[in-house]
Amino acid sequence: MTTLTQQQWIYRQQPLAQISTEHYELVERQLDTRLGEDEVLLAGRYFSVDPYMRIGQSGKPTYDAEPHPLNSVQQGGVVGQVLASNAAGYAEGDWAYSYSGWQTHAKVHASALKRLDPAQAPVSTALGVLGMPGRTAWFGLTESGRPHAGEVVVVSGAAGAVGSLVLQFAKRHGAKVLGIAGGQAKCDWLRDTLGADWAIDYKAHANAESLGAAIRAATGGVDVYFDNVGGMVTDAVIPLINRRARIVICGQISQYSGGLDTPELGPRLLHHMLYQRATIQGMLARDYVHRMDEMVRIVAPWLHAGEIVFEETIVDGFAQLPAALNSLFTGEHRGKLLVKA
Repeated sequence: MTTLTQQQWIYRQQPLAQISTEHYELVERQLDTRLGEDEVLLAGRYFSVDPYMRIGQSGKPTYDAEPHPLNSVQQGGVVGQVLASNAAGYAEGDWAYSYSGWQTHAKVHASALKRLDPAQAPVSTALGVLGMPGRTAWFGLTESGRPHAGEVVVVSGAAGAVGSLVLQFAKRHGAKVLGIAGGQAKCDWLRDTLGADWAIDYKAHANAESLGAAIRAATGGVDVYFDNVGGMVTDAVIPLINRRARIVICGQISQYSGGLDTPELGPRLLHHMLYQRATIQGMLARDYVHRMDEMVRIVAPWLHAGEIVFEETIVDGFAQLPAALNSLFTGEHRGKLLVKA
């Protein structure tokens, strides 16, 4: 066999609001399976679905100078299994992580692969707690948030892939943690399963004033705010920050569907920063790629001992990838969202 049928999701059209299949095209092509030197043929088993994919569809410069190119395979992390190898150290059946995107099969140079050990942890965790979301949560909290025992940490988007880990990492630092999420079921999960001291359903509040009053009543003030969502939730938190507070801007997911290219900008929060001599810092997972092994050395033993909850929402079917990406912005999942081929 020198070819196999490969499916790919091709990014065709920039979405201005919600994502649907009209922005992508599912194509089939014959992939030549003959391998060059140090190449591996990988079959995608788990595909990552992440908010940054929507940022890449912005029409304006973001943390990349150019948007995700049209008429190309949607980029993204993949956990796959080796079908054939022409590279030392990789054999048929081995598991590996690659950034080969939304395609069922890919020929990948061994230098662009990371070997996975199923005995260490479920291989899907390479896309979650032991992958980019874990790196984001750990370094965003410890390097930018710098929580101390007894301080109050507030996490927005606390039921998501990053937020749910930030909440648990903050508890391990001895902080008191308030998680903000959408829906009572998620809030119950934050308290009962993840160990949050408080959980607030932002959907139960009509405006920032009401939400802020609930946060103040619970916490009395905020020392570290780990922000994944922006918008009304952040408007509610900022007036509550304590002296020398640290604000970590990880994501602004409330702005991605419809407001990505026209975000609301203004100095409305800056006077609170001045009064409390607080710091505000943006962080990206890519800034800590070179320290990935450090995070894994710390977090993997906790995971192995069952001391960290890693929730996964797994959608079956490669054809579901665009719908799964859109569901990130409608709150239909908990923890890390994956598509299983």
